Amino acid sequence: MSAEGDAVSDAIVAEGLVKTYGSLRALDGLNLSVPEGTVMGLLGPNGAGKTTAVRVLTTLLVPDEGRATVSGLDVVNDAAALRSGIGASGQYAAVDEHLTGFENLEMVGRLYHLGRKRAKARARELLERFDLTDAGYRPVKGYSGGMRRRLDLAGALVADPPVLFLDEPTTGLDPRARLGLWEVISELVAGGTTLLLTTQYLEEADRLADKIAVIDHGKVIAEGTADELKDQIGGERVELAIPDDSEWSVANTALNSYAPGQVRADRATGKLSVGVTGGASALVEVIGVLKDNGVTLRDVGLRRPTLDDVFLTLTGHEAGSESGADEGEGAQQ
Repeated sequence: MSAEGDAVSDAIVAEGLVKTYGSLRALDGLNLSVPEGTVMGLLGPNGAGKTTAVRVLTTLLVPDEGRATVSGLDVVNDAAALRSGIGASGQYAAVDEHLTGFENLEMVGRLYHLGRKRAKARARELLERFDLTDAGYRPVKGYSGGMRRRLDLAGALVADPPVLFLDEPTTGLDPRARLGLWEVISELVAGGTTLLLTTQYLEEADRLADKIAVIDHGKVIAEGTADELKDQIGGERVELAIPDDSEWSVANTALNSYAPGQVRADRATGKLSVGVTGGASALVEVIGVLKDNGVTLRDVGLRRPTLDDVFLTLTGHEAGSESGADEGEGAQQ
C-alpha cells in the first residue's frame, strides 16, 4: 500500500477481509491494494473468493472481519456515500428486458440523481459509445448476449465513476464482442479510471491488467505484473511431442528426474512440457536426457511461461472454461 504523501495513493484497500457462510470460509484474511488509475486483475479457480471480494468492496456484503476502503471511504461505515462513487458490472447482465436500452440507462441516471435532462443526455452518449444507438430504442428482450453485456457495462458508467468493478465482464461473449469490450475498458483506464477486474480468461488479464493477484481459498497467494508472475514459476518451458505411446512413461519419468515438480503431461495430445532455466542450453539438455533414455521426439520447442502456466502452478487447477458460482453466491446476510 502507498504511504501517506506518495504521489499515487491507493483507490482500493482491503485488509484482512474474512467472510464465512457456515463452515465455508469464502474470504480468509484477504489483503489487496489497487493504486489509483490502474487495473488490478483477480485470478483464481472457481470458488476461490473473487466474487465474494467484489461484493464486499461494492458494499453488497458486510465482512465478518477486517476492513476495506474505496476512494478513502469505508465499505461498511460509509456504504451509502461510497455507492455513488463506484460503478459495478456483475457476471450476468443486470438489465430490464422490458425496457429499451435508452430507458435502462436513463433509469440508472435517475437513480444516481443526475436529473432528467442529464440522465437522458448521458444515456444517448453511452449508447453511441457502446455502438448501441441503432438498438437503443428497442426492448432489451430482443438484444443478443453481447449487446446485453455492453448495455450492462454502459450502465456501470452512467455516473462516470472514478472506480469500477467488473466481475467477469466478458463471460459468454464471442471473440469479436470480447475484443470490443477490451477496447472500451482500455479507453476507460487511459482516462484515469481505477479498475478491479475478475476474469476467467487469462489472456484478458495479461492484456488489460497492470498487476495481477492470484486468489485461492479466500486469500491472495501471489501478486505482481504478468511478467513477474511468469518469472516466479521458472523462466521458460520446453514443450515436447512424443509420437510413440510406449515411450510416454519413460519420457515422463526422465523429465521428472531432470526437473522435479516442473513437468506437465497431456496424454491425450501426446505432449509434455517442463520448466527450465537457461534458454537454448536447457533445450539441448532436455533433448539429450530424452535421447539417453531412448525417447523419440516428433516436435520440440522453447517458450516463455503463459499465465495458464502460472495459474496451474500456483493453484493446482487449470482456468475453468465455464464460470461457476463463487462462495456464498446468493447467500443471505
